[in-house]
Amino acid sequence: MPHLTHSLDSLDALHLFFYLPLVLPGLLGLAAPRLADRLEPRVATWLLAGSAVVLAAGSTIALGVLVLAGLIRVPLAAFFGHWSLSAVRQADPVSKVEAVLAAVVLAVVLVTALRLARRRVRALVAAGFEAACLPGAGEYVVVDDPAPEAYALPGHPGRPGRIVVSSGMLAALDEHEREVLIAHERTHLRAHHYAFVAAAHLAAAANPLLRPVGAAVAYTVERWADESAATACGDRRRAAQAVGKAALAAKHAPLRNPATALGIGGGVRRAGPVPRRVAALLAPPLRSHRGLPWALPWGVPWLPVLSTGLLLATSALCAFTAAHDIHLLLDPR
Repeated sequence: MPHLTHSLDSLDALHLFFYLPLVLPGLLGLAAPRLADRLEPRVATWLLAGSAVVLAAGSTIALGVLVLAGLIRVPLAAFFGHWSLSAVRQADPVSKVEAVLAAVVLAVVLVTALRLARRRVRALVAAGFEAACLPGAGEYVVVDDPAPEAYALPGHPGRPGRIVVSSGMLAALDEHEREVLIAHERTHLRAHHYAFVAAAHLAAAANPLLRPVGAAVAYTVERWADESAATACGDRRRAAQAVGKAALAAKHAPLRNPATALGIGGGVRRAGPVPRRVAALLAPPLRSHRGLPWALPWGVPWLPVLSTGLLLATSALCAFTAAHDIHLLLDPR
């Protein structure tokens, strides 16, 4: 069976490359904090969350390939697959230990990701029901609660989300700071920040090396909302003051809202280091690279995007090659 022998030789030659998609996410994890600080928050959020999803998919595919490469050595699988078990054992692309370990890790990854996805879906549904049950018809509602709280509740399809602010939070801020707070939460709501945070956390569940990316995205969505609020009020110093005062007021208040599980509840306090956010608002806004030779459209610097693109391409190529070789191996023709 020359076709099978050739496929097995190719699989064995690329054995080490099967592991690259498992470790490459660590590079993004190392770079995530710096990218979160150096890039404009909106760009950083899209880049980090999107890259994390691609890298997590690649590592999951690589685990599946390792499991399949071990399963093809099972006699029953060889019987139903119509391939030569002796040729498979002679090539020995993946050891039994590797296959078993990959199967255990893959099972843990799938269970963890499914549990996280279920919790996020339940939190999203709960947030939507709470938003629908709140009194009034405006975009935001004030609840009579002395505990300083402010959060955004995504709505259900066909029903807009709501911004909830407690009376305790309003009492802690002056009129201009309240405008900053509302603009901050409005950005969370309209930009669907919960989706970015959920994607990054699901990717981290698939590959723990991406956990720093999940933390970075939770920070960049807060920075995104901070910058939008600063633009809306036209005063970065006032926005920084509002963020700091709201965080200080809510320091000891319990987090009791459904938005907390979505990664956007209690944003003025816990989702991202407040001192870093205040310092970023007090500093001049990040300069646009628009029109410069090292810039992409919309003023995005090309070096971080190119580096991340190469990382994604390498991971995708390795995962595709591994899956393609398994396909050739299992092809009975």
